[in-house]
Parts: sequence; C-alpha cells; structure tokens
Amino acid sequence: MSQLRQVLSFATWLYRQRLTIAHHGYLRRDPLALLQLRPGRDDPYAIYEQIRRAGPIQRTRLGNWMTVSHRFCSTVLRDRRFGVQPADAAATRSSGEPDLSLLQMNPPDHTRLRRAIQPAFSPKLMAEYRPRIERTVAGLLDRAEAAGRFDLVSALAAPLPIAVITELLGIPDADADRFARYGRLIGGALDGIRSLSHAARLRAADAELDVLFERLFALRRREPTGDLVSQLVAAEGDQIKPSELRALCGLLLIAGFETTVNLIGNAVNALLDHPEQWAALCADPAGLAPKAVEETLRYDPPVQRTGRFALQEAALDDIQIHKGQLVITLLGAANRDPEVYPRPDRFDLHREQTVEHLAFSSGIHYCVGAPLARLEATIALRLLAERMPRLRRAGRARRRNATTIRGPVHLPVRI
Repeated sequence: MSQLRQVLSFATWLYRQRLTIAHHGYLRRDPLALLQLRPGRDDPYAIYEQIRRAGPIQRTRLGNWMTVSHRFCSTVLRDRRFGVQPADAAATRSSGEPDLSLLQMNPPDHTRLRRAIQPAFSPKLMAEYRPRIERTVAGLLDRAEAAGRFDLVSALAAPLPIAVITELLGIPDADADRFARYGRLIGGALDGIRSLSHAARLRAADAELDVLFERLFALRRREPTGDLVSQLVAAEGDQIKPSELRALCGLLLIAGFETTVNLIGNAVNALLDHPEQWAALCADPAGLAPKAVEETLRYDPPVQRTGRFALQEAALDDIQIHKGQLVITLLGAANRDPEVYPRPDRFDLHREQTVEHLAFSSGIHYCVGAPLARLEATIALRLLAERMPRLRRAGRARRRNATTIRGPVHLPVRI
C-alpha cells in the first residue's frame, strides 16, 4: 500500500508540474515555459528572439534569472561565484531523474573526478582514434549506399559515436539501437519526467545499465585492459569513491555519444535546408567539414540550455544576483547573439568564428568529450560529402521529444 501511495503522490506531483508549465506557456505566454513545450521543441529560436527584445537578462516567473546574452552566459559559466549546485547543498535529484555525476558537482568533487577521466580524451588518444572512426564511417556509408534510401540518424549519426565510446570504455558487443534508446530516454529526462510511462522506461533503462556496468566492473577487476573502465576501476577508493563509479561511467557512456548523435543530425539537417552550403561542402569536403561542424554548433547546438546557482552575491552589470538564485543560460540564444555574430540566423560555412560559441558550455564544466565529438562529426561530414554529394531529403525530419537536448530522431534521406 505504501508503494501505491508513493506512485500516486509522484503522479499527482508530476501532472501538476506539467499542467503548470502548460498553463504558463500556452495561456500566459511565458517564454521560459514555452521553451519546455512543443513550440520550444519545434523552434526555440523564435522564442529566444522574443526574450531578447525584452532585454539580455530577465527575471523568471519563479524569481530566478534567464539570459540570452553571449556575454552574460559566458561570464556565468566561467565565474567561480556560480556553481551547478547551490552553496553547501549536496547534489539532489527529483524522483526518477538520472544521476549526472560530475555534471551535478561543484569543486572539489568535480575537479577530482574530472582529473580521473581527462587523460582518456587527450589530443594524443584522439589522434589514435581517427583511423578507427574513418573505418567505422566508411562501413556505415557502404551499407547506406547499398540501400539508397536510409535514415541518417539510425544509419550514421547514432551508430558511429556509440561504437567509438563503447570501445573507449571497453563495453563488449554494444547494441547501437539499444544504446540509442538509452540516450533518448536519459537525454529527454533532462527536461523532467513527462509521464509515469516515461518514468517506468527510464527506470528500466537505468536497471539494465546497472547490470551491464556491474558485470563489466567485475570483469575488469579480474582482467584489466587498457580501456577507460579498467583505469577507473583501478582508481576506485582513491580518486573515485565506490558510490561514484556507476554514475560516472553512465555519464561517460550517454554523454559520450548523445551530443554527437544530435550534432551530426543537426548538421545534415541544416545543410539540406541550405543547398548552397551543402554544395560548398561537397566541393571542398576536407576544407569545410570542420567549419560545418563549428557552424552547426553555433547555429543549432545539441544542448540548448544549462544553469548555474549563485554561490555568493554577484552582479551582471547592474543586475544583482543573490546567493542561491539560479541563472538559466540559454546557450542556443547566446550562439545567435547579434552583438557577437553578424547575421546570426544565417547558416554560413564561411563564417569567421571570431568569438567562441558556447555549445560545449564554458569554464570548468566545458565538455570533456568536445575533441572527440568534433573529430567524429568532422569525419562523418567529410566522408558523407565525398561519397554522397547528391544526398537529398526523402521525407520530413522528426525531432526528438525534448527541448534541452535538440536533434532529429529520424532524418530520412536518399542518394
């Protein structure tokens, strides 16, 4: 009976939350609420411009702050007066939400865990992965080419980074479809749990990953190899607390492919929306593929927003941020700030990137896997343009049911 009461209590809380967001979004036209609803999934950039017209930083209905300014976002993300948790607060999760490990930690715990994983993403190791990535992309494109018509996401964007990160971690016999499903479930949960069925699917996926990692940890304790899990298991008890190991590996797995899946999907989607840019890439794949990656990260980044709590009193120009207040940094909006980027709504592979975009965040929480994501996406776009210059849409793209993470779940194309 107590379990039933817990379920009923959670359901009541959940649907009250969803109704509140819908009320403030659809009836009161609150822009932050709209960003969490279908309008924010379909076109967040129109909502960002609505916010921008009212000023670079504004109060939210809950009394916190949100900013569309590149300057303010960059400042908040870099400034040690802000953290991912309130001062003196332990990392907490709402019922059913994923444990994001070091992404939910302030220093010194964040520093300790990041130091343990940083060597796995060094420039030297990334260079060693290049031939492996090129072979993987070539094999995926061979199969897609034979089909003639295929889903860009399931044929290329998802299996590529899943193959790479599972090899880096040392996960044997990885099932790309299964891991892609985990990624969609966990990535979608960053917006909050949408329904009881979503919570149940998320819990089931988490349980499956628990079994996978416990078996892998036991194997690597007996038979260590050169993979990252072996290194992390060896550091257990010293750099990594036993209670932290599972969440850290889960984060590395999901974040290690989920950003890249959506980066590749958003890139191809934007290129097919702009045929002249696709033609330019096909004319110079080696020269423009890196630029296509950076312009996609600016124009339509996989991660649209994040937030930081004020750990002490802080000011952004004449705006006073009080200790404990949250500042929501709208990364997708900052990357189209007209004060920083000329013609920000134009997708242009020849754009001169004079100011760094914030697609991978900034400061101490800058994405540790950014070099790997860039490498995978660059190779994928280069080989795609070399081998399939006549690539076209074969139907409408369907976006994932999420707003913090943005990308297509299906992108049908043909040669």
